[in-house]
Amino acid sequence: MLVLVAPGQGAQTPGFLTPWLDLPGAAERVAAWSEAIGLDLAHYGTKADADEIRDTAVAQPLLVAAGLLSAARLDGIVPGAVAGHSVGEITAAAIAGVLSESEALSFVRTRGLGMAEAAAATPTGMSAVLGGDRDVVVAHLEKLGLTPANINGAGQIVAAGTLEQLAALEADKPEGAMKVVALKVAGAFHTHHMAPAVARLEEAAAALTPADPTVRYVSNKDGAAVATGADVVARLVGQVANPVRWDLCMERFAELGVTGIIELCPGGTLTGLAKRALKGVPSVALKTPDDLAKAKELVAEISA
Repeated sequence: MLVLVAPGQGAQTPGFLTPWLDLPGAAERVAAWSEAIGLDLAHYGTKADADEIRDTAVAQPLLVAAGLLSAARLDGIVPGAVAGHSVGEITAAAIAGVLSESEALSFVRTRGLGMAEAAAATPTGMSAVLGGDRDVVVAHLEKLGLTPANINGAGQIVAAGTLEQLAALEADKPEGAMKVVALKVAGAFHTHHMAPAVARLEEAAAALTPADPTVRYVSNKDGAAVATGADVVARLVGQVANPVRWDLCMERFAELGVTGIIELCPGGTLTGLAKRALKGVPSVALKTPDDLAKAKELVAEISA
């Protein structure tokens, strides 16, 4: 079974959208999305520097646009399941038919703005803890007042909280942890610090007309396969202030019998986790259009 996954914030790099805009019709599509949400996606995806695209209000719509653009180039490949990490869940919702592309871009624009405003209220951030026993790491984070905001599996847990709390973590690593790496994000996402953004998303969600998924949709909340569009949207709203359980998503992939994984642009993070947690499952990360041929080869191999 093929699983299609979409990365979350932090996967973006300067200029990553440039080669995709050279594909026929891509620039026009991105221009239409940009006009609809009031954000120049082409500029930020091709010319902006790392600091500019670190801005939550920019990064999130940019990632969803890139995911949808790359998914459209898979030429009718139909996965057995879809999932996204954090903001990537919106990309997955569009691919599963829960939201239209325009609804997905509008919703993520509201999400990005709301989370950016919430992050501006208090200096916060996130750091990845690499290595160590999960329970030991989680207990240590909670002792420091931090939230285990992303439990990613494969020996990676992302801590979120104030900059002072994160500095304390750097000085006092959990037992067994190899290192702590500060992430290029602008706030403590998936924690109580994001509560104001939830209220904004609840209003935005009320204007949506979600359809039930046409492809199995695996949720960050608990790794469950979600059956209704209404439930998907409710989970999209709630996950902003609640932890991402990517470890449970990967466990679900294994239970479903995953035989291959394709990570949408800008790919690399989720396939990296899968290589450690789902050993032996082949994967392809879409970084540039050159990777599309590899994705099609993978599909042919697992379908043979």
